[in-house]
Amino acid sequence: MPSVSPLKRSLDWIAAPMGGQRDRTWRVRRVVQTGFLLTCLFIGWQFWHFIGAAGRADLPLPVRPPGIEGFLPISGIMGLRDWWIQGSLNTIHPAATMLLLIFVIMAVLMRKAFCGWICPVGLISEMMAWLGRRSYGRNFRMWRWLDLPLRGLKWLLMGFFVYSIAMMDGTGLREFIDSPYNRVSDIKMGLFFVEIGRVGAIVMVLLVFGSTFINGLWCRYLCPYGALLGFFSRFSPTRVQRDPISCIDCGKCDAICMAQLPVSQSTNVFSVECTGCMDCIAACPVDDALQVRAGSKNVPVLGFAVAVVLLFVGGYAGARVAGLWENGIGDQEYVYRVETMHGPGYGHPGMDGQ
Repeated sequence: MPSVSPLKRSLDWIAAPMGGQRDRTWRVRRVVQTGFLLTCLFIGWQFWHFIGAAGRADLPLPVRPPGIEGFLPISGIMGLRDWWIQGSLNTIHPAATMLLLIFVIMAVLMRKAFCGWICPVGLISEMMAWLGRRSYGRNFRMWRWLDLPLRGLKWLLMGFFVYSIAMMDGTGLREFIDSPYNRVSDIKMGLFFVEIGRVGAIVMVLLVFGSTFINGLWCRYLCPYGALLGFFSRFSPTRVQRDPISCIDCGKCDAICMAQLPVSQSTNVFSVECTGCMDCIAACPVDDALQVRAGSKNVPVLGFAVAVVLLFVGGYAGARVAGLWENGIGDQEYVYRVETMHGPGYGHPGMDGQ
């Protein structure tokens, strides 16, 4: 029997020739999510080596991956507003601003595809929910009277951050961006997970454990980044469309939806909570009863996946070519900052007497 290459087996698995459209929808998204998760892990590995070398003053320092700034959304918002005021992008965390811009554009075009296709936290949350279903037989839903106010938390957090930044004048904003605190905010963020305290560890454990009971616990109630992208997704022409004639009202789409949307009762799903994950389509037992539409055009799952990847890669490549990706902090300064960042002067501006 001739051997089958790993690549051929992988392509066959994605195509799901025995499972049809529903299996293919689920598998394509898992491949894209896994690819982005592995990319994040690789970036984290590179960044950890960079921090270690800076702490040892081992010059020249290894590559610092600018993509780590994707975990600094507040710096991205500040950088975007500063760019608007000053007319030029800051050189401290430019990648944070560019990644935010890419994800906002993605939200306008394809709803919260960042949450459903790219975010590693979203994938981990889905994996924990799957583990919960295997362990308890189901995921649970918060009581309706408590669910609504809890969902407001992420919007309050998002509003607080956006309002605080909007109230800063140009001088104050630039001073914050250039502050010692902000110059090492990426390193502080990285060390937080390595040197996490008791309270932080307890919160992390509760979130992970809670996600086995409630699908998308963090995403549904606490993620301000998701709320921000949800706001921009209101302008998106992309939505899940249900054909009332083909629909058999089985309710499987409602049961699988992480955002807990009433898909089976809607003709078009335009909710700001929709992540474009297509799980409702994957769960639907009737072909074409649910479809993703962009305007008047039908969007197949593979086309949606390619659009997500191309928009991300195109935005990244464009930022690099335009010189809007790499920061302007040199190796010597990083060594100095890592050596002194636990001392005075590195507190949050406005909270440290600065």
